[in-house]
Parts: sequence; structure tokens; C-alpha cells
Amino acid sequence: MIDSILCYAFLDESGTVGALKGTHFLVVAVLAAENPRDLELPVRRALKKQERGLIKSELKAANNSEKANLRLLEAIAKHDVSIVAVIVDQQAILRPPEDPEEIYRQAAAQAVRLLVEHCPKIEICLDKRYTHEPLRYELERRIREDLVDIFPQMVLLRQESSQERKELQAVDVVAWAFFQKYERGNPRFYEVIAPRVLAEEVIARQNWQE
Repeated sequence: MIDSILCYAFLDESGTVGALKGTHFLVVAVLAAENPRDLELPVRRALKKQERGLIKSELKAANNSEKANLRLLEAIAKHDVSIVAVIVDQQAILRPPEDPEEIYRQAAAQAVRLLVEHCPKIEICLDKRYTHEPLRYELERRIREDLVDIFPQMVLLRQESSQERKELQAVDVVAWAFFQKYERGNPRFYEVIAPRVLAEEVIARQNWQE
């Protein structure tokens, strides 16, 4: 990606949050492109390939067959896209934060930071994880706090439903591919998109207390 070009990015996660009750790994992935249509088209084509009567407005990797997910990942990897992922090893956490969502917020903030370091002019759409406005505000605040020392930068943040944005459905399967690699020990799907991975960071912190 070229620093002077406006890029478009989409963020989603795979796994569940919580050092005690969550999955072993929590994955936050960001999928970026100079043209968001490069992220939308593979999803639209995948929807059209579903059998008549089973077509849905939203693709979810967790509900798709592995074969369908593999095809979608291959289609995404053919485009000029960049991928950033932050993977939290939640079993390494000995002192979790009082609010488990803090784990997700920090992972999302770090993922955005890794991308902005390469593309400081960017519009980022996050999957609307929270229904309550204060929680959406807190997520954006945490992300912006992690970017204050990066200059110059122009980062626009928005939170939208994955039902409305096909690009969020594309990053959903990307996050799922990382989850298969770390949680399931199956790198097959990750290897398809590996050439497009710009940054991949594993966080294994024992103390998440503020």
C-alpha cells in the first residue's frame, strides 16, 4: 500500500473473550484494500454460488463448509489486499482485567495500529460488536489513544453491521482462518492468505490489570 493513498479496512474477530471462559485464542483481523469492491465482490460471488433456496444475505465462516470457506479465501487472496492480525493467547493470562471486553479492545487497538503504521490514511469499518453506544464509544476511544504518537495520520472509524457490509463478511472468514491455525492447529486455510499478511502479532500477557 502507498502511504498517500486512502485505504479502506474492515475489522472482525474470531473466538470468544475471557481468560477463564473464553476460547484459548482470540483473533482480531483487519482486511484492507485501496478499493473496497475488491473485498465485496468475492462475497457476492460466493453468495451466488449457494444453492437456490439457501441463499442468505450474510456469509458466516462458522456456518459455511470448509470447502466454501477455502474458495472464498482463495478469491480474496487473488485481489490486492493486505491483512493484519492480532492473536491473544488467553490461557497465558494470570490476572485478567475486571472487564473481559478490555482484552478485545486492546487487541483491536493494536491491530489498527499495526495497519496504520503502514497505511496512515485509512477508513476503518469495525463489525458492530456492541449495541450500547457507551461501549462503542469506549472501543473507538481506546483505538484512537493507541494512535496518538503516529504522525501524520488520517483515520476514520465507523461501526456497522456485517449484514449490511459484505466486506465485513470477507474479514470474518479471514479471522476464521487465523483461528483455525491457532485454536485448531490447522494452518491449511491460513496458508491461502499468508502471502497477503502484512503483520501478525501474538500477545501472551500474564497481567491485564490496569
